[in-house]
Amino acid sequence: MRALLSLLCLLLALPVASVLGAWFSFDRQALAVLEHQARTVLGGYALESLWLVLGVAVGVTVVGLGTAVAVALFRFPGRRVFEWALLLPLAMPAYVLAYAYTDALQFSGPMQTTLREAFGWQGALWPDVRSLWGAVLLFVLALYPYVYLLTRAALGERAEHMMDAAQLLGAGLGRRIVTVALPLARPAVIAGAALALMETLADYGVGAYFGLSTFTTGIYRAWLSMNDATAAAQLASMLLVVVAVLLALERRAQSRLRFANSRGAAPQAGQARSRTLRGSAALAAMTVCALPVLLGFVLPAAWLGVMLWREATGSEFGLPLERFAEWAWASFRLAAMAAVAATALALALGFALRQRGGGRGPDLLPMGVRVLSLGYAVPGAVVAIGIMLPVAWVQSRWPELGAAALFTGTAAGLLFAYMVRFSAVALQSVEAGYTRVPMAIDETSRMLGAGRLRLFLRVHLPLLSRSTWAAALLVFVDGMKELPATLVLRPFGSDTLAVVAYNLARDERLAEASLPSLAIVAVGLLPVMLLARTIGRPAGAH
Repeated sequence: MRALLSLLCLLLALPVASVLGAWFSFDRQALAVLEHQARTVLGGYALESLWLVLGVAVGVTVVGLGTAVAVALFRFPGRRVFEWALLLPLAMPAYVLAYAYTDALQFSGPMQTTLREAFGWQGALWPDVRSLWGAVLLFVLALYPYVYLLTRAALGERAEHMMDAAQLLGAGLGRRIVTVALPLARPAVIAGAALALMETLADYGVGAYFGLSTFTTGIYRAWLSMNDATAAAQLASMLLVVVAVLLALERRAQSRLRFANSRGAAPQAGQARSRTLRGSAALAAMTVCALPVLLGFVLPAAWLGVMLWREATGSEFGLPLERFAEWAWASFRLAAMAAVAATALALALGFALRQRGGGRGPDLLPMGVRVLSLGYAVPGAVVAIGIMLPVAWVQSRWPELGAAALFTGTAAGLLFAYMVRFSAVALQSVEAGYTRVPMAIDETSRMLGAGRLRLFLRVHLPLLSRSTWAAALLVFVDGMKELPATLVLRPFGSDTLAVVAYNLARDERLAEASLPSLAIVAVGLLPVMLLARTIGRPAGAH
């Protein structure tokens, strides 16, 4: 069983290995392709990706850190609402934000048109949102909750206690924040920013819709437009190296964060004392917390509703409800299959890791699990190319096997891509659940004569019910929102909500894109509500 699970983990690592393996088969043709890219597009991809990453890093740090400090260290009107409301932009994918803001702010949009007619103004009233810096702003609004969530947890665990000690030593409020709170929050900020940057680099919807030249859009141009598998593999491997660096940075920051949080006893409920703000200070804190929520969720969601109403009342044919049902069913079916498969694998791996020990020979399962855990950091574009490369190689040598027919344009190929990307999410939830199950339960069950299967079904599974449902929900929502891999590997004639929204927006049919976009946002609210409920428990103790 352990050997089979190890083999399955390594199989799910095949797409990444195939992308990296392209460099081991380097020949003159591959070198010529690389030289051509270096002379033409590689510099542009690197520079635009660099500016995008730098802008997002600064933005999510400022917004996430500012909101976390306000909520964790101060009391002001609406604080308890902002504790969970600041998570709402997690339900709004960046490409959905792009559709809403483009429709609202573009030159021919209703806002600019109304203002020009009302005041007689001419020309564009503000810069085009479809630009590099527009993309930076949208990514910041969509991804700052990563920094906010980790920083708020870090500050809530130890900062208030230590700031009280600094106050007794005579330090003023500003000095306490700068010299005590911010250094404690540094690992959390780095970890959250690294997660945000990995999501930024993995994005395809915003980059393609805004016409940006990033590594991800370059991968798709090389593969789909120029039909150049070598160029796509080279770009994918470069992007993978950058993501690996960010992942290592995030893991190091997380380890430092755990070390910092483990030192000393955590403050008991009711001991921490937040400073109460009044007047202009309270208004400033409310503004700092309200703006990201308004700009990152409330206003875009409201505008999507306006777009949907315009489409329902202004279109000659009304809303395409029958076709929407087909898109929704295709998305639901694929996401549900991925959720069931990834959760089942996570439960099997969690149980096998818990039962390790006593065997002879090398145990490959822990290594396989570590490899599997890297999957969520791998961009969907890299996963898609990593699947297509070995399929194309097998198809060219053994066409009778029909490898292309099995993985190209089928639910099997897309499900495999989802498993590569999202199994780590399910495994993390299951492992978190197992940390709350004492080993004494296993020992008692064995003493009563329970075998491994009965132990898992009758003891572990009921105790892991919450973690299991959480794992399935997270994978399901990620599957509903996933765009890059779905664009390449989806079954023919079976478009998902994400793909339909992207295609409609690309054709400038933004009002029609509002219906699938709102459906994606509604589904994305489920894990956000679960997360808000989870973190709301300790918040109520303050």
